[in-house]
Amino acid sequence: MAHQTHLKRKMETRHIRMISLGGVIGTGLFLSSGYTIHEAGPLGTVIAYLVGALIVFAVMLCLGELSVAMPYTGAFHVYAKKYIGPSTGFVVAILYWLTWTIALGSEFTAAGLIMQKWFPHVPVWIWSLTCMVLIFLSNFFSVKVFAESEFWFAAIKVFAIVAFIVLGFLAIIGVIPVKSFNHAPGLVNFYKNGWFPNGWGGVFTTMLTVNFAFSGTELIGITAGEAENPQKAIPSAIKTTLWRLIIFFIGSIVVMAALIPYKVAGVTQSPFVYVLDLIHVPFAANIMNFVVLTAIISAVNSGLYASTRMLWSLSNEGTIPKAFQKTNRNGVPTLALVVSMLGGIFALVSSKVAASTVYLVLVSISGLAVVIVWMAIALAELNFRKAFLKAGHHLSELKYRTPWYPIVPYFAFLASLLIWFDPTQRAALYYTIPFVAICYLGHYLWRKYSSKTSDEIAKEID
Repeated sequence: MAHQTHLKRKMETRHIRMISLGGVIGTGLFLSSGYTIHEAGPLGTVIAYLVGALIVFAVMLCLGELSVAMPYTGAFHVYAKKYIGPSTGFVVAILYWLTWTIALGSEFTAAGLIMQKWFPHVPVWIWSLTCMVLIFLSNFFSVKVFAESEFWFAAIKVFAIVAFIVLGFLAIIGVIPVKSFNHAPGLVNFYKNGWFPNGWGGVFTTMLTVNFAFSGTELIGITAGEAENPQKAIPSAIKTTLWRLIIFFIGSIVVMAALIPYKVAGVTQSPFVYVLDLIHVPFAANIMNFVVLTAIISAVNSGLYASTRMLWSLSNEGTIPKAFQKTNRNGVPTLALVVSMLGGIFALVSSKVAASTVYLVLVSISGLAVVIVWMAIALAELNFRKAFLKAGHHLSELKYRTPWYPIVPYFAFLASLLIWFDPTQRAALYYTIPFVAICYLGHYLWRKYSSKTSDEIAKEID
C-alpha cells in the first residue's frame, strides 16, 4: 500500500500479550457467566465455553496470518476492504466502531454505580465523568501510556481470576470449608442437577452470550499497527490464546458450575461473589466490586483505543474526511479520539432519555457486530491465501501461517454464522440487517459520486 499503514510503533511484546489476555476478561465473565449456568446447566455451560473458545481461537489463527503479513492500524477493516470488497471493509469498520462506542456508554454508567456503593452520597454522574477523564487521558498522551495502563489493569484481572480458581478448587476437594447449603459441594453439581437440565437448546441459546464474553481478543489485530515487532509479538500472543482461554475461562466456569446450584446462578448476584461468600472470604462483595471496576476501566480503555484507530483507518483509506487522520506529536489521532469519546457519551445519554428507541436500536445492532467482524476475518483470510499464491508467492514466504488451512477459516466462518440462527436474536436481526444494507448502499453511492467528481476534476484540468 502506497499510503501510511500504521502509527508509531511503541507497544512492546509484553503489552500485546497482556492486552490480548485482558481484552477477553471483561464484565461478561464476571457477570454474564451466571446467566449461562442458569440457562445451560453445569455441564452445558462448560461445553458452551469450550466451543466458544475453539471458535475464538480459530478466528485468532486467521487473524494471525493476516496481521503478521500486513501489520496495519485498522487491521481487519483494511483486510476486509482489500480481500472481500470496499463496501464490506467500510461496514466492518462502522460496526466495530459502533460496538465499542455503545460499550463505552454502558460501562461509564456501570463504573459510576459501583463507586456509589462505596460513596453513596456522591452522584453517579460524577464518578462516570471521572472515569471518562481518566480513560481519555490514558489514550491521549501516547500509545505507550495506553499500553502500560492497560497492562496493569489486565494484570489485576488476571491475578483475581487465578486466585478465584485456586480457592475454588480447594473448596471443591474439601481443603477449604464451605458454608452449609442444600446440596453437596463440589462436582456433585454436575450430575445431581442433570447433564443438561434445560436440554441442548439451553446450550445453544447461551452461545451468543459466551461469544460476547470472548469478544476483545481481536484487539490483537489492531495493536499490530503499533507493535514494535509485530512479527514476533502477534504470533506469540496468538499461540497462547487457547490455553489461556481454557485456564481462565473454563477454570472459572468449572468452579462456579461445581459450587453454585444452576437454578440460583446469576439470579441475585455475581457468581464470583456467591462463591467467595460460600468459602468464607471476608468482604467478598467489595473485593469483586473492585475487580469488576478494574475490568470496566480496562474495557473502556481498550474500547476507546480500538474505536479511535478504526476512525483513523477509515480516514487513512480515504473513506471519511482526512481530518480524522491527523495525529498529535505522540502519534495519537486526536480528532478520532474526541469523536469516539463523544460517541460513547451520546450512547450514555441515549440510554437515559431514549432507552426504548435510539439506545435499543444501537444495542441491537452492536450485539451481532462482533460476530460479523469474526466472519469477515475468516473470509478475508481465505481470500488472502488464494490471492497470495495466485500472485506467484510461496507459503514459505509467510512468517506466520494459519494451520490446517482451509479447515480453520471455514470453521471460524460457519461457526460464527450459526449464531445468527439463535431464536433469541431475531429482534437484533430486524435492526442489524437494514442497518448493514444502508451502510452498503451509502458506501456504494459515495464511491460512485466521488469517482464522478474525480473524473469531472480531471476533465477540467485537461
